[in-house]
Amino acid sequence: MAYHFIGIKGTGMAALAEILHDEKKEVRGSDIEKYIFTQDGLEERGIQILPFDAGNIQPDDTVIIGLSFGKDHPEVKAALDQPGVKTYYYNEYLGHLLERYTSICVAGTHGKSTTTGIIASVLNRYEKTGFLIGDGHGHMPDDAKNFVLESCEFKRHFLAYHPDYAIITNVELDHIDYYKDMDDYISAFQSFADQIKKEAVICGDDPYLKDLHYSCAHVSYGLNDGNDYQAKNVSQSPEGIVYDVYYKDEFVHHVELTEIGYPFLINSLGVFALAHQMGMDPDQIVAGLRSYKGIARRFVCEPIGENVLIDDYAHHPTAIEYMIDAARKRYPGKKIVALYKPDRYSRLQYFLDRFAQSLNTADQVCLLDFPKNAVREDETITVTIDDLLDRCPGSKLLQIDEQSARTLKEMGPAVYVFMSSKDIYLLRDLLKNIL
Repeated sequence: MAYHFIGIKGTGMAALAEILHDEKKEVRGSDIEKYIFTQDGLEERGIQILPFDAGNIQPDDTVIIGLSFGKDHPEVKAALDQPGVKTYYYNEYLGHLLERYTSICVAGTHGKSTTTGIIASVLNRYEKTGFLIGDGHGHMPDDAKNFVLESCEFKRHFLAYHPDYAIITNVELDHIDYYKDMDDYISAFQSFADQIKKEAVICGDDPYLKDLHYSCAHVSYGLNDGNDYQAKNVSQSPEGIVYDVYYKDEFVHHVELTEIGYPFLINSLGVFALAHQMGMDPDQIVAGLRSYKGIARRFVCEPIGENVLIDDYAHHPTAIEYMIDAARKRYPGKKIVALYKPDRYSRLQYFLDRFAQSLNTADQVCLLDFPKNAVREDETITVTIDDLLDRCPGSKLLQIDEQSARTLKEMGPAVYVFMSSKDIYLLRDLLKNIL
């Protein structure tokens, strides 16, 4: 019996396929033939990636279906039509997998992937810990006790999970093609909070999280007074972040990290709180924080001569603002070129002015148009890339091609911040080759 993944190059799907391979399962999958960065980890493990074809579905397969695939897809239809084939959607299967481990879910609008990666780095010093990160990476060591996974709120997918522990990083309206308004969005997080079995670790600085009801034990973390875990004496420089952790107003440990920016500061504090609540020694926790090596497409910096190329998954105005600010803190005095490729028409239309405001904190803005397969969610969505260009004075529209890479080179020396949930990293690669 094999596990067959429909849409195996999806970030979560690739990570889950890697986990099942690590559990000594027979794994294969199918997807489009275009290169996607998530396939690197699959190929390293020797996991077969096939073109889509209904004939890929074999009797007695267990088929895991990517969340963007409907019943009209040929492989999905073939799987559902065969009585001997078990089928699960991605999050449905993960919900079952969690039950075999002490589970830790990471939820929130921003910071899920990075926080998941930090937890894995820290908890592995305490007990064997598997992880599923939304950058396409997953791993399950032999005899693992813990399993930490990124848990996305899109279409309430995270309600398939009933974790032992959870970190909730923040709540800011997103996925407005699905959620009606902020109340609807908050209600999803309330439903998720209702499913946490042992303890919730929440960012107390968030304006919404502290007002949710928690039926389990819960602690808060943040920079503000009144949090159970508080970072005090915070300072940042190009060399990194320094702060002191206090628990219930008593000093616990001094922390010095080489990362930069508010997101890493607050997420590392949340991980400290979780690990401390799970029984880890503070010295071990800080050692784990310091050993964190980063994850794919999350503020990945590559200096090349006088230039720096930064790749990040940022696709929300708040995340874009944080990334540009972090780049300025890491490389003070350098020119910042912000590059952004939108993913969803509804997101750009709803946050249009905020996208412009965030991008305009850079010295130069460059935009790429929507992917060719992006679709307008309904007839009210009329936004185009020109609307964003008009709001970013002096901005340029680029393509993923050699000419655009040469145009970027002429803007240097600079710190180039490539931001998108889509394939903007391909333009980064072209610029890297020229530099």
